[in-house]
Amino acid sequence: MLKVEDMSPAEMHALLQRESFGHLGCARDGRPYVLPMNYAYDGKELFFFTTEGMKTQFIQANKQVCLQVEEITDSTHWRSVMVIGKAEQITGNEEMQRAMKLITERNPSLTPAISATKLDTWGRAVDIALYRITPELIDGRRTV
Repeated sequence: MLKVEDMSPAEMHALLQRESFGHLGCARDGRPYVLPMNYAYDGKELFFFTTEGMKTQFIQANKQVCLQVEEITDSTHWRSVMVIGKAEQITGNEEMQRAMKLITERNPSLTPAISATKLDTWGRAVDIALYRITPELIDGRRTV
């Protein structure tokens, strides 16, 4: 039988720093929305970038979000951490530069995608949005 137990705070923070990909959950008007998301974690806050669209509309309507991050070896060996907090859009130039630096250091494969987001498929300018999640709750489970 599979045994699942709580992770220690140190294990949860280590997983968040090791990984750089999770699933962001938002809700608006009683409707959930979950999507894959690259992120960076500095030990206190999580940062992510996206283009303006449905997820930014959801976040604007309800800043309360969750980010679920996992490590899966197989169906009986996994770890999962859930971070719940408020997503705040970063607008200050210095903060934006710091967040982008963290994001691209943790996710170097995103650099071409970030550059390509300046224009959409029709050649129109695309707005990038940067967010910070300050955790209100971090919870994690793992198999033993």
